[in-house]
Amino acid sequence: MNPTLRLILHWLCRLALAVVFIWSGWVKVQAPLQFAVAITGYKIIPDRFAFPIATYFPWLEIALGLVILSGFKIRWSSIASAALMLFFIVLLSVTLFRGIETNCGCFGFGDRITWKTIARDGSFLIPALFLAIESRLPRRLKEFRIMDNPA
Repeated sequence: MNPTLRLILHWLCRLALAVVFIWSGWVKVQAPLQFAVAITGYKIIPDRFAFPIATYFPWLEIALGLVILSGFKIRWSSIASAALMLFFIVLLSVTLFRGIETNCGCFGFGDRITWKTIARDGSFLIPALFLAIESRLPRRLKEFRIMDNPA
């Protein structure tokens, strides 16, 4: 891959993920009670855990966004963000399959869970996966070239 293109993709992925996590966390920090209501709508955890999760989880999202933006341990932070996105996708999918109509709570509190919501969250998985494997790409590609052209 062209080094310039790779650098541009790297920064675009970092910025996109950082914005997603910081923005979604910030929206939830502003309205923890509404986020708690959204959490209870999923009908997966006991209601007594909703408010503590709604209070602390958004700060985790913000912290993850800031770590990704800073570039500290980018591979591990992108793996963590990919795992979190997969968790969200599974949670949304299970809720939709169960026929529960509730708000997503992802970027506000008027967003119903639909296939569009799941696809949107799935699209955030792409930059996370790119950043997770990016540092290993040149080495792997070089190994394949050596195997294709033995001396």
